[in-house]
Amino acid sequence: MEARAVARYVRSSPRKMRLVVDLIRGKSAAEALTILRFTNKRASHVAEMTLRSALANLQAKADNPYLSPESVVVRSAYVDNGPMLKRIQPAPMGRAYRVRKRSHHLTIVVATKD
Repeated sequence: MEARAVARYVRSSPRKMRLVVDLIRGKSAAEALTILRFTNKRASHVAEMTLRSALANLQAKADNPYLSPESVVVRSAYVDNGPMLKRIQPAPMGRAYRVRKRSHHLTIVVATKD
């Protein structure tokens, strides 16, 4: 049995989130939560909340409130590009530079060990 959670329109670049997501892919949920808890990156907080949401979705789907995180594995986790906010920053000699504020969508799929 598997469940997923999606965090959409997160305001950080997808590249920064992929560094964090690569740490937890394929690990057990308990180990992934520990890794995210002690990773010194701002993106790890969003990934931890999304993983907890996926675990809660799996518990609701299985009708088992006592599903242990040790018996759950992170099957897949991926980051897709979201929309970009395009802003303008003043530059020297009357020019303007384009600033692209990126966003992303994070998807985490968890499943029970078989």
